[in-house]
Amino acid sequence: MTYEATRARVETYFDHSATEVWARLTSDAPVSRIRRTVRAGRTAMRAAILARLGDDLSGCRVLDAGCGAGQMTAELAARGADVVAVDISPSLVDIAQRRLPSRLDARVNFHTGDMLDPELGHFDHVVAMDSLIYYTRPDLVNALNRLGDRTAGRIIFTVAPRTPLLMAMWRVGQVFPRADRSPTMVPHAPRQLSRALAVAGMADRLTPLRRISRGFYISQAMELAP
Repeated sequence: MTYEATRARVETYFDHSATEVWARLTSDAPVSRIRRTVRAGRTAMRAAILARLGDDLSGCRVLDAGCGAGQMTAELAARGADVVAVDISPSLVDIAQRRLPSRLDARVNFHTGDMLDPELGHFDHVVAMDSLIYYTRPDLVNALNRLGDRTAGRIIFTVAPRTPLLMAMWRVGQVFPRADRSPTMVPHAPRQLSRALAVAGMADRLTPLRRISRGFYISQAMELAP
């Protein structure tokens, strides 16, 4: 599946099928036990990424690529960053805008569209938490290359790691496709991804960071150095 086809499927899912689910998951509303593990995992991953960037981001222009309901956006802005928050889903961007504390309004510019759009400009850092997990290795490498051309500092992103559980889930998903299910995550091994980046001219720039595993949430943070 091409990048554009995957992006369209992600947009359809988050802007139609899962908007209300995602709104609840990213709030304090009661959710199921399974979704509580996802909420806890995402909270831990967000904290790990923010710790890597530091407490003071004053003067930094940061892209929140795939901002979703805006939790990372608000945290980045609270640390002093000027944030460009972009998501393919207009519904999620609307939620993020409504939830952003008014004191942070001046620090955030929201956009609906492709997180790789060059019109978004240049950045000191890029954060892409769980927004690149649906893409194949060539598409992921291409996305990092395109973002890297416009980023002076770190690109911190997450991938679905090639764990036995996730690989089993992935294989079942290939055998039993359903039109209404969430887009399929594509597992990646850090070593293979690093080799692919080297072929693309980005050798020795990838560093595996923390892996978060909380029930049904399993995600690996990675950093692409400038």
